[in-house]
Amino acid sequence: MQPLQPSAKAASPKLESNSNSNSNSKRNGISLQTKETLAGFLFVGPMMIGVTVLTLIPILATFMLSLADWNFIAGFQQMKWVGLDNFERLFQDAAFLKSLKNNAFFLLTVPVYLAVSMLLAVIIDKHVYMKGYFKVAYFMPYISSVVAVAIVWQVLFHPSNGPVNQLLMSLGIDNPPKWIADPKFALPSLMMISVWTSIGFNMIVYIAGLQSIPRDLYEAADIDGAGTWVKFKSITFPQLSSTSFFLLVTGIISTFKVFDLIAILTKGGPISSTSMIVWYLYDTAFVNLKIGYASSMAVVLFACVMLITVLQWIGQKKWVNY
Repeated sequence: MQPLQPSAKAASPKLESNSNSNSNSKRNGISLQTKETLAGFLFVGPMMIGVTVLTLIPILATFMLSLADWNFIAGFQQMKWVGLDNFERLFQDAAFLKSLKNNAFFLLTVPVYLAVSMLLAVIIDKHVYMKGYFKVAYFMPYISSVVAVAIVWQVLFHPSNGPVNQLLMSLGIDNPPKWIADPKFALPSLMMISVWTSIGFNMIVYIAGLQSIPRDLYEAADIDGAGTWVKFKSITFPQLSSTSFFLLVTGIISTFKVFDLIAILTKGGPISSTSMIVWYLYDTAFVNLKIGYASSMAVVLFACVMLITVLQWIGQKKWVNY
């Protein structure tokens, strides 16, 4: 006898039920995915609206206004499109070129406080007791009010009665510098203040980087008889290269945004010796009311920061170890 075979009619209801269940599950899956997507947009929506209104739209407006001659008090009716005339005037403007030169000189603060921060981080991490106290002590200037810090340094750098010059005169220097009142020393004075306030943050980041270095590397170096300098050169510095790269990029960007110290201490003087791009931009836009001309400065500032950042990203392939 031949075995009985199920008929096509008997098998078809099962196939139909399976296909119906698959389609229902697909529909349920799509609806669930849609709900999750909508929920994600609802959570991200407020932040995206804020970024769009407060960041993206002003950036686009700046690029547009850089091609115009406009005083916002006169209204949009008085706006005149001048094309690239603002940029041509900009690179013939002695005050802007002076501000650009000061910004380039101010970049020297970044390698200085990075080197000091790394040195302090290594010392505190390995050779100092009460590490928590020193971390807080060095970090306090970074989190303190910029106004308070500027006023303290204004008192310290007072030309005649300041503690700094009093100390120098007690050491036999009869004619000490006038610091922020002297065109030759005003910018270096601001650079010293910037270094002092930036050390704490960079030191904390370096300490975190040091604690992530495997101790096996130092143990192997000790077995090989490596000294302190060899271990620093061959282990510590290469392992901290990614941390140094991060701090270098953020530090250079922050130097192009220096404004508060200048506004409180020098107002760009004396004789424009401390004028930076952001300060000159502020003075042009909100004192002289030349919005189009100030927007062209903002575009040049954006281009400078972007160019330096791109060069850093290209160069980091040769010295950063991940």
